[in-house]
Amino acid sequence: MLLAMLAAPLIDIFAKLATHTTSPTMITAARFVFQALFMLPIILWNGLWRNFSWRMSFYHAIRAAIITLSMICFVATLAVMPVADAIAIFFVEPIILTVLSSIFLKEIIGWRRYTACAVGFVGAMIVIRPSFQEIGYVALLPVVTAFCVAIFAMMTRALAPRENPWSMQFQMALWGMPICALLLLLGDWTGIGFLAPSLPDAMVFGWLVGVGFFAAFSGILAVYAYRVAPASVLAPIQYFEIVSATLFGWLVFSDFPDAMKWLGISIIVSSGLYIIWRERRVASKPVTSADVSVAP
Repeated sequence: MLLAMLAAPLIDIFAKLATHTTSPTMITAARFVFQALFMLPIILWNGLWRNFSWRMSFYHAIRAAIITLSMICFVATLAVMPVADAIAIFFVEPIILTVLSSIFLKEIIGWRRYTACAVGFVGAMIVIRPSFQEIGYVALLPVVTAFCVAIFAMMTRALAPRENPWSMQFQMALWGMPICALLLLLGDWTGIGFLAPSLPDAMVFGWLVGVGFFAAFSGILAVYAYRVAPASVLAPIQYFEIVSATLFGWLVFSDFPDAMKWLGISIIVSSGLYIIWRERRVASKPVTSADVSVAP
């Protein structure tokens, strides 16, 4: 997971480089195409294609649609916002995941975690506020991405014990390509800029290859991690992505968060880590007779 979080920001670095001439939807489509191409030899060599089923493909199609929406929103943000800022806002995802788990999975969330969620959103607003003044509502798109990825993470955790990591990532890419193709056709027909197709030059083509490669690389590592370790153990490691994103953003674009943004980032990380710590503590408590309702 640590290696995955080191590599994951490179997806965004290459995507941001490509945004100068390529639409977010085109970059997302290229991600799926090259991700599938990089993985195809492994799928064929291991015969993993024999394990594909229509029943499971339905879930992979949903995952692909969710991750397509999330990446289009995030790439649209990267076009006008530093990578570290966008990723910092995105890291309200564990907070959103906590809230969604209480709603859809009926998990019992105490006042402490709800308070931490509220504090985390305050931290996100501190990061968003100056960006919102500069670029408007686009600054809120990482929150949409975080919401989508929270749903994606719930589905990945459910499927990871039963699915091969290579198969999961490959099928997601297969379904992502036709979804993006439909969006690109819509963009060509309507003239909507962020959906528009384009023919990349050699340099942009190389950046798009980088997006697909690091998407496949980090995605497979993350799925392998979820197969062998509890999510509560892996979740804190994911915050390392902010560190690596800040480093790469500074090296490539000379972007570095100011003091106020670091305050917001610190609040987001602290609240997220507290939620994870609290979940682990609650999960480790022994169940008593008072906690169990006995059926008549």
